[in-house]
Amino acid sequence: MKFSEKWLREWVNPEISTQELVEKLTMAGLEVDGFEYLGNKFSGVVVGEIVAAEQHPDADKLRVCTVSVGSASDEDLQIICGAPNARAGIKVAVAMIGAVLPGDFKIKKAKLRGVASHGMLCSSTELEIGEDGDGIVELDSQAPLGQDIKDYFELNDHVIEVDLTPNRGDCLGIRGIAREVGVLTQTAVTEHQPKALTPEVSDTLPVKLSAPQACPRYLGRIIKGINPQAKTPDWMVKYIERSGVRAIDPVVDVTNFVLLELGHPMHAFDLKQIEGGIDVRMAKQGEKLTLLDGQEVELTDDTLLIADHNKPLAIAGVMGGEHSGINSETDNIFLESAYFDPIAIAGRARQYGLHTDASHRYERGVDFELQRTAMERATELLLEIVGGQPGDIIEAVDHDAMPTKRHLRLRRQRIERVVGFPFADDQVEDILTRLGLKLTANADGWDVVVPSFRFDIDNEESLIEELVRVYGYNKLPSRKPQAEMAMFDQPENRVWKNDMRDVLVKRGYQEVITYSFVEPEFQLQLHPGIEPLPLMNPISSEMAVMRTNLLPGLVQTAKFNINRQQSRIRIFELGLRFINSGDTLQQIPTIAGLVCGLRNKESWNTDGEKVDFYDLKGDVEALLQATNKSYDFETLHMDILHPGQAAEISVDGHAVGYIGKIHPQVQQEIDLDMDAYVFQMDLAPLSERQLPEFKPLSKFPSIRRDLALVVEDSVNGGELLDFIVKNGGNLLTDAHIFDIYKGEHLEPGKKSIALAMTLRHPDKTLEDAEINAVVEKVVSGLAEQYGAALRN
Repeated sequence: MKFSEKWLREWVNPEISTQELVEKLTMAGLEVDGFEYLGNKFSGVVVGEIVAAEQHPDADKLRVCTVSVGSASDEDLQIICGAPNARAGIKVAVAMIGAVLPGDFKIKKAKLRGVASHGMLCSSTELEIGEDGDGIVELDSQAPLGQDIKDYFELNDHVIEVDLTPNRGDCLGIRGIAREVGVLTQTAVTEHQPKALTPEVSDTLPVKLSAPQACPRYLGRIIKGINPQAKTPDWMVKYIERSGVRAIDPVVDVTNFVLLELGHPMHAFDLKQIEGGIDVRMAKQGEKLTLLDGQEVELTDDTLLIADHNKPLAIAGVMGGEHSGINSETDNIFLESAYFDPIAIAGRARQYGLHTDASHRYERGVDFELQRTAMERATELLLEIVGGQPGDIIEAVDHDAMPTKRHLRLRRQRIERVVGFPFADDQVEDILTRLGLKLTANADGWDVVVPSFRFDIDNEESLIEELVRVYGYNKLPSRKPQAEMAMFDQPENRVWKNDMRDVLVKRGYQEVITYSFVEPEFQLQLHPGIEPLPLMNPISSEMAVMRTNLLPGLVQTAKFNINRQQSRIRIFELGLRFINSGDTLQQIPTIAGLVCGLRNKESWNTDGEKVDFYDLKGDVEALLQATNKSYDFETLHMDILHPGQAAEISVDGHAVGYIGKIHPQVQQEIDLDMDAYVFQMDLAPLSERQLPEFKPLSKFPSIRRDLALVVEDSVNGGELLDFIVKNGGNLLTDAHIFDIYKGEHLEPGKKSIALAMTLRHPDKTLEDAEINAVVEKVVSGLAEQYGAALRN
């Protein structure tokens, strides 16, 4: 927010410099982005009067002006001017010889078409005090000759710009800033109290609140017979323009002035454009409205409207409609002052490509008790400037939907515990009372009533924060923290995220953190068939939906690195993926990884081989082994993965994720220049490990039996191993595959799988009969279930 220091000092005037004022505001959390002294823009410009203006003898568009500058010069000045409004009898801004204008432009003696010119008559744009560059500045006829223009325009002023955090909407007005300065400097604040006016006309309009949750209070007032040709006074133009708002016409300028002064937005309608009455309602889907800026918008049904009985008049809290706005022929107006729920207004301006001063304030919350004060203040100013006859204030309110003041408890002990040292009671009461809070002392501290303009104070810690903020963070004593150290339980069977990180980092991976918001089409390319959840107010079109898997972020990171000539990429991420299932949103903790490029770092003793499926499978197995649970990889058909190089990962018989190579077609669609292998697993099944149990080591020898089984090519070796483990009995201590053969001496469509079985008895040496019984049971079972035959 930008504001004039002079305006602020009309409310509160501490005996400190501008620099000290700025520092106090910044240290109190109202960060000042910068401040500018308006008097530095130019020098040597005074009030003058054109005594005579004659046509230049050699130029049609130039005039030779005789200018009097009073005591600033002993004689009149001859100045050549090409402005169309240069004429005798007007008072103007005169840059004398030696003057310096904005842009370090120095005024010197000159000749224009052979005629001497001793100065320059200035426009408002040349002085950077306005936007009118079509002619020279015309000053009031009472302006004193020779007076410095800085003094005349009161440019001995600073414009201060404060960058407010979203929770401090109460400081989006001079009133709020003044309140803060008063507290910080312990200076009294002089607040203007508008007078309650006596109605002069009985005209009224019916007001209906059809959406009371969004708009629980609406005030209106009719003012008839205003002067549409009236001019906004210079003092008001000065203040609103120094706040970054352009002066338009008296009625609009007054509503903007109240917005800047009190922090409460207002709007004025042309009364004759309102049909029937006011209805504050939600828009109908597809309803259209032409706004004040000429833009026609198609409304959605979650947009709050100010409407009459036949048409919409304005988007509530954002912008008015074009046809109901004030114009040069408006003589009767309807003034609006309302409280809108911040949630109802939040995001609506951006939804329609807008950003207004009103929406900026309503989104952050305005004082829900300020509507009548704002109405009286605006009416008072309007009657002074444009005249007219005011009606009574029309008020519609739904008390059940109105917010209420918060009642909080503040304890002395809590202050000392949080801050580290005690505040004196009178200090607490002085600070909080000046901030507008009402305190009632009790045995432990105070009962506190939060004022209606402080939406951000909602708990005891917020009150303590206010104390420290005003007291000064830089004044807090430095003390070493003291705390009792306590050990907390760490279940032995718990697999922590850091354990998983360590496994992958030791295998050459780097962790990445990517956005949960992704581009819709890109997400569907990497997870087809699952519709992602769209965001109501996305940051951009590239971040419009919630990710349904972690691959979009990993792929984008890989592409970023590949485009920067990285030849070996191994990355992983721990994060949430979001699955929309009916009325609930599942947030699933997930771990995912991606590898591509070289298997090893480039070196004299490496051969430049690329990573493959089994490199990534080994890394995933390292993760799974940390759980001590049984796991398996089974053939998987998945649209985004390469057929034959994809597998489903299961733990204890339950699917937990997948692994595989990105399908070449998908790889081409997403513009990925390297073959990439990915995995993704749910974290929950991996978060607990199966604790090992000690068994005494047997002193008896183990016996190994090798089986070469011929099976159909479609039979997986893992299936045979699972069968052997389940049917091998208590004597079986290990089983694994050590060879797979296809080719000569085997029928087409057949393969040979060689398995090793290790048998051991804990209490004795095994006999041949016991060993043969186990082997025969396994072989016969495999023959029956899988058609396996021993190879000759």
